[in-house]
Amino acid sequence: MLTISKSIENGKATFALEGRLDTITAPELEEELNASLHDVSELTLDFSGLEYISSVGLRLLLTAQKTMNRQGSMKVVNVNETIMEIFEVTGFLDFLTIE
Repeated sequence: MLTISKSIENGKATFALEGRLDTITAPELEEELNASLHDVSELTLDFSGLEYISSVGLRLLLTAQKTMNRQGSMKVVNVNETIMEIFEVTGFLDFLTIE
């Protein structure tokens, strides 16, 4: 289960994720991002409520990062220790901005 809360204002979008970002839930986030990022120059993904991320979720982050590299910036905030370890092992720390 994944709960997505989003706010978009003045070209800045924040997506707060709660639950699990996996094979079942990633399409929902992908749909939300595709529908919302057209006029966005700053994307913040708030992982304070995210418990788990799978390889499908990682691929979605990579796609979002590529999109935002063309039109602005992206950062991931409030990453827990478990997900930070996944980012470290997979090399995602090298190209994600994590605060």
